Amino acid sequence: MAKYSIGVDYGTQSGRAVLVEIGSGREIATSVKEYTHGVMDEYLPGGKKKLEDDWALQHPNDYLEVLQVTIPSVLTKANVSAEDVIGIGIDFTACTVLPVKNDGTPLCMIDQYKDEPHSYVKLWKHHAAQDEANRLNELAEERGEDFLKRYGGKISSEWMFPKVWQILNEAPAIYQEADQIVEATDWVISQLTGEIRRNSCTAGYKAIWHKQKGYPSKEFFKALDPRLENVVEEKLSNEIHSIGSKAGEITAEAAALTGLKQGTAVAVANVDAHVSIPAVGITEPGKLLMIMGTSTCHILLGEEEKIVPGMCGVVEDGVLPGLMGYEAGQSCVGDHFEWFTENCVPAAYEEEAKEKGMNIHQLLTEKASKLQPGESGLLALDWWNGNRSTLVDVDLTGVLLGATLLTKPEEIYRALIEATAYGTRTIVEAFRNSGVPVNEIYACGGIAEKNALMMQIYSDVLNSEIKISASSQTPALGSAMFGAVAAGKERGGYDSITDAAEEMGRVKEETFKPNSASAKIYNQLYAEYETLYNYFGRGENDVMKRLKNLKKQNI
Repeated sequence: MAKYSIGVDYGTQSGRAVLVEIGSGREIATSVKEYTHGVMDEYLPGGKKKLEDDWALQHPNDYLEVLQVTIPSVLTKANVSAEDVIGIGIDFTACTVLPVKNDGTPLCMIDQYKDEPHSYVKLWKHHAAQDEANRLNELAEERGEDFLKRYGGKISSEWMFPKVWQILNEAPAIYQEADQIVEATDWVISQLTGEIRRNSCTAGYKAIWHKQKGYPSKEFFKALDPRLENVVEEKLSNEIHSIGSKAGEITAEAAALTGLKQGTAVAVANVDAHVSIPAVGITEPGKLLMIMGTSTCHILLGEEEKIVPGMCGVVEDGVLPGLMGYEAGQSCVGDHFEWFTENCVPAAYEEEAKEKGMNIHQLLTEKASKLQPGESGLLALDWWNGNRSTLVDVDLTGVLLGATLLTKPEEIYRALIEATAYGTRTIVEAFRNSGVPVNEIYACGGIAEKNALMMQIYSDVLNSEIKISASSQTPALGSAMFGAVAAGKERGGYDSITDAAEEMGRVKEETFKPNSASAKIYNQLYAEYETLYNYFGRGENDVMKRLKNLKKQNI
């Protein structure tokens, strides 16, 4: 009798569950639930409370709805009994945090706090804590804190402590009322098991935790703000649980919510990018995986802890046990193209797409594919949502250079694609220049699966073969694999994630190989990109920040 595991992947706009057959890794059924409240970046629910610039919130009840809708759906679609599901794992975009009571109740779900923005989930792309991040980085540098170099020299405003400090600064009553501030991924696991188990992945990459040294010292937090001296003990926890371990089992309440059997094994929570590594069969150093969606995350395994400028972090056992896991990222990839199609495409193109039975992205891709590298005369910087790696600066903004009265939408669209490829090349070169080998490149996500033009451009820009995940839901597959590990071999699962990866991880036979002529032209274009990158990104011209400040004065 076949056994199954379920992976639930929480993205920026929706959550999805995948039912996976143990052993083969075959995806039996998939179900997607769009978040009821979506991303709240203008108003709180009800539309009365306006949010300030750079906010991005979510409602935690949306996450429960994903469990309630998608898990019964995949069981029904596949005609599989809950008795045959041995484990479940989940992953999340991160750092995504929320304040809760000790019983797990989110503050935003308590009536007296529902109109307070700081009581809600702060999504990964909530950038309103940049002032806190700036001060944290300044102080850490002044004090010579050794943790800073493990994160490429800067802690991002997207991460745990800037967001926690923002709550304290702007809504001290919410900070006091919160018994804990947790990653959404750990909160969802607590709703399944009844216990909050903080995972080592988000702790290591997003909360400045080190396996050997723990969190930064109390002295550092006190110097940052006296009210934060005991922030770890008061709002977080020193008890961290390793990825690949078991968080607990499905409770009676969770069984009623999901349709799963009480007692089903639940894996310690994980992050969407990091959980994808075993899903493509990567178990050794030197192989970089691009997880491509609204943003792109780059995960790479290494044998030693090296310091890489602008990386998001290096964490021991952060991705797979026994190896160093490196993370870097780009804040704006799919969001980049979505912005363009929603704001910059003429009606005639929409009509043409409709006539051809295409969506607008498909039409623009078709037109852009007829252009040669360099033909448009355009060059862009991919900073529409700031720069995560290697500059770690959300106050940077986008650039399009070379436009004329003859410039066409498809030319801009292709320039934006190329810009994201140049951004990835910057990251790859930073790793290599710092002594961290990048020998092979893999990609997963909707873009990697559906947009052949984009992957060919990446191959040409990187001058490297790119292997593509065989799964259309790679993070969910990875989470399901961790669910099988949580169940253990005695229940029909695995004793280690490496064992699971060897049997269930896979890539497509078809790969993207660089075109030598295109690669040569892209080398020239990349040199120009580097010049702009350094000019606007490293302080020589801070016009982007001056413009942003002027904008704030007029809001």
